[in-house]
Amino acid sequence: MPRDTDASRTRSMAGAPEPVPAPTPPPDSNESWTVGRLLTWTSDFLKRKGAESPRLDAEVLLANVLTWERVKLYTDFEKVVGDQPRAEFRDLVRRRAEGMPVAYLVGRKEFYSLSMAVSPAVLIPRPDSEFVVVEFLNLTKTLDAPRAVDVGTGSGCLALACVHQHKTARFVAIDLSPEALAIAEANAKKLGLADRIEFRQGDRLGPVANEGPFDVILSNPPYIPTDVIPTLEPGVRLYEPHTALDGGADGLRVVAPLIAEAVSLLKPGGHLILEIGSDQEKAVRDLIAAQPDLILAPTIRDHANHPRVVRATRRA
Repeated sequence: MPRDTDASRTRSMAGAPEPVPAPTPPPDSNESWTVGRLLTWTSDFLKRKGAESPRLDAEVLLANVLTWERVKLYTDFEKVVGDQPRAEFRDLVRRRAEGMPVAYLVGRKEFYSLSMAVSPAVLIPRPDSEFVVVEFLNLTKTLDAPRAVDVGTGSGCLALACVHQHKTARFVAIDLSPEALAIAEANAKKLGLADRIEFRQGDRLGPVANEGPFDVILSNPPYIPTDVIPTLEPGVRLYEPHTALDGGADGLRVVAPLIAEAVSLLKPGGHLILEIGSDQEKAVRDLIAAQPDLILAPTIRDHANHPRVVRATRRA
């Protein structure tokens, strides 16, 4: 279920994934290593290594080590950071310079204003996937207790954001990976939403094949073509799970059968919501158009005006 991993939109950190020595600030006996000085030095270091957002990376990593909210870094800008937290921070900065995503280093990522635990067992939630949540909420705002399915739930971010915002919605969240499901279940418990989400291991809609009809089926499936995987930025290619990225030769290995399976499991008037790669709009819309019981809706575009979400409704 890749997010922001389209080949045309990736950037790589220079030098990654070669091992990077632990950054050693130049000695200066006249200055203490305050929060502000550490952030400035680390931002410059990560910028030289090719990080897209070096200042933000430095702030998130240092706040994590100090167990502070990021805003406290600025209210305590002149506070001296001790040797032990500096050593921990230096190790995180080294691993970031090697290409490991910040979300994996700190073990969490914000999605739709919710803090999600993540690990290399799940893809890191991306802001563009929030368009799936927005569409779900728009379509179900008049429904009481809508039943929905999230296929390839990963960290659980889509299903959790949906039930957090829609107070009566109920989900079945499916994933092939037991490690991913463990993280998703932990997120549900931490957020107090476990009573409205059931987690099941399985492929596509197999675990709910006899349990329809549903009001909504949504998914952010694997959609990166296999031969594109080696071209992705190191942070994605080397650290994020390929089973959640690889969509087969044409990127539609999961999408095509998922569309076909969804038809009989949707209520008349029920909705299918799919996140897609930015170059897959026509292919996915053609697959949906080939299903006589589905009615296509306009494609939803992301913040960069790329096609991002395709939706269809089952005929009444």
